[in-house]
Amino acid sequence: MYWIAAGGTLILLLAAYNYFVVKQAERRYPPGGTFITVDGVRLHYYSAGEDDAQPVVFLHGGVLTGNDFRQVMEMASEKGYRAFAFDRPGYGYSERPRAATPEEQARLIRNALEKLGAKRPIVVGHSMSGLLALAYALQYPDEIAGVVTLGGAMYAEGYPAGKGDAISIAATAPMVGPVLLHTMLAVIGPALSDLMIKASFAPEAVPPQYRSEAKALWLRPRHFRANREDVMNFVPAAMRLSGQYKGISAPLIIAVGEDDPFETREHSYRLHQEVGHSQLLVWQGVAHMIPQLHPGLVWEAVQKVQ
Repeated sequence: MYWIAAGGTLILLLAAYNYFVVKQAERRYPPGGTFITVDGVRLHYYSAGEDDAQPVVFLHGGVLTGNDFRQVMEMASEKGYRAFAFDRPGYGYSERPRAATPEEQARLIRNALEKLGAKRPIVVGHSMSGLLALAYALQYPDEIAGVVTLGGAMYAEGYPAGKGDAISIAATAPMVGPVLLHTMLAVIGPALSDLMIKASFAPEAVPPQYRSEAKALWLRPRHFRANREDVMNFVPAAMRLSGQYKGISAPLIIAVGEDDPFETREHSYRLHQEVGHSQLLVWQGVAHMIPQLHPGLVWEAVQKVQ
């Protein structure tokens, strides 16, 4: 009985500490954008520019939020575009529906843009959102002005997580996952995030502000679980969608850094071969975290959409 009581007390203490860390993170990095409810799901997004301008929507990768694109959004609005950047469902301050496949996320974002009066957007997807941007193009071919992928992950082959890494499997497991996320994440998360952030930026340097924000927001249970669910969902979704890429009719710009440490170069070359009208941009001296370190290149790619 003593060990059961001690174990229960430890779990309660860890849960309380986890709760305290989450609330502290949200006070430090509160929502900086606007909320919109679509199909019962509350989404958080950033916007800039005039209402009647050409819309461009930026979709972040698997770590932080739409705020990743704040510098590019400023460039877009200064050049006469209407820019949006959504926290993907479950990330940042956006809610997540029970079924959150790339196709469902694309539908929610499309419906949000329609509600905001943004017609025929250019859709820009970084990293894991390369797949999301292509899902949007496939589902709404007549409602899109163009697509830009930035270091995009778009095929099942070569995807780092494969059938799911141990952390993703544990975090998304029924019953076990919620317990782990609400007790242990605040304890082991900082070391885990350091490794993840360093790998994502390598061989380039990590901006101190990004490290601080990622440690705060990525390590909240619902945000972390959303990311791990997307990791688990990626391969099945890529297998469903990749056979359709040749049918993409919208203008397509495929951009990738020559120094990207992941398989995104191979994915980009393959997509360029499969979509004959696409343009391929390979940037020298650039790695994976393009929106954060090279916002000017992102804007250069967007401007190539004709």
